[in-house]
Amino acid sequence: MHMITKTKGKKHLILLVLPILIGMAGSFTSCVSPKSIVYFQGDTLKYKVDSITQAYVPTIQPNDILTIVVGSLSPESNEMFNAAAGITTPIANYSTTGGGARLQPLGYLVHADGSIEMPLLGKIYIQGLKTEQASELIRTKLKDYLKEPSVIVRNVNFKVSVLGEVKSPSIHVIPEEKITLPQVLSLAGDLTIYGNRTNVLVIREENGTREYARLDLTSREVFNSPYYYLHKNDIVYVEPVEAKMLESDYRARRLPLFASVVAAVSTLTILVLNFVK
Repeated sequence: MHMITKTKGKKHLILLVLPILIGMAGSFTSCVSPKSIVYFQGDTLKYKVDSITQAYVPTIQPNDILTIVVGSLSPESNEMFNAAAGITTPIANYSTTGGGARLQPLGYLVHADGSIEMPLLGKIYIQGLKTEQASELIRTKLKDYLKEPSVIVRNVNFKVSVLGEVKSPSIHVIPEEKITLPQVLSLAGDLTIYGNRTNVLVIREENGTREYARLDLTSREVFNSPYYYLHKNDIVYVEPVEAKMLESDYRARRLPLFASVVAAVSTLTILVLNFVK
């Protein structure tokens, strides 16, 4: 009979303490609405086609670094123009979290006046041109020196920065010279569960101005934004949802109290268990 009484007493104690601990643990968690983390919400049609209303085609600007590869029926003469493309230099490997370095062609730097300087050709003004247009301009000028010349121009310092609530914040070098906001977020490992998908900030510096645009990734309207296609040196910032900020602040303020309560409950449990033995 005495053993039954002690067992009932322990059960009552567990039933008393367990809800307290569960309640305390629950008070240190927060919920994120499923609707706030689903991308490109809209109609529920299984198939739909939308017209692309805008697209970004990058143009050459001062401080760009270009690789220019020249080919012709005169291999020996080609080397004179391809020297800069054949020399590589180590630079920070921004696109990996481990750091390190990668090799990048030395290339041709576009000067502040929008020109580059090539052997024999001298200064060539290419600011504002697409890489295909620059290729054709240089090819035309090379006809005086080479037989059947061909020219390939590539921009090798097209960089985009991603900060905030993403898996891997970093600077990404884009070899294709063109990338969309969802693509660069994919390179960063996607948003964390606490990333605010309805208020992604894009910061852009062009033509002496700095622009700030906020985009809602949960809406398909993002496809129509002029910031959907990112420009060179754009900064993408993903802010945390309010739930995480409140949770972090709440935990920081309540942690000492939580530790004290747990210690008190543990001490009380030990005393009661010893009492009912």
